[in-house]
Amino acid sequence: MDISRFNALDSNDAAAVLRPCADIDRWVEAILDARPFASVDGLLACAQAAANPFTEAEIDAALAHHPRIGERAVGSSDEAALSRGEQSGLDLDEQIAAALESGNRAYEERFARVFLIRAAGRGSEEILAELRRRLGNDPASELAEVGKQLRAIALLRLAAVFNRVPAR
Repeated sequence: MDISRFNALDSNDAAAVLRPCADIDRWVEAILDARPFASVDGLLACAQAAANPFTEAEIDAALAHHPRIGERAVGSSDEAALSRGEQSGLDLDEQIAAALESGNRAYEERFARVFLIRAAGRGSEEILAELRRRLGNDPASELAEVGKQLRAIALLRLAAVFNRVPAR
């Protein structure tokens, strides 16, 4: 997607571009309200700062679309395809798969939501270690971490939509 073309889209079409990447209504609206963007970098900077912080309800609604780490997203939506691509680098041997499954269950019991992490560019061992570390977080710290991860995932997805590699 070209930034000039995005700027020219009507609000509904522009929102449809953003939603697979940033699926929180207030976030999408804030990005749309900031148009026009002079560059993709401007859009990414806006997405980084907009709607910050997310509410717990916003996070929970956004997580309804995210599969467990180590599980392939199902369906044909843009978001499912993006998730499959992001987790494609995971090397899930039997032992790692079992550890992730156990860790996912423990996380969901502790925090009542799916474990979310930017998987793109990370290996299975690194993700498993982070899952185990985050199980020790208190609920408020973990909520903030989930918001941070939602933003990181969205920035990667937006960069892909606009054919740009974001700064890490």
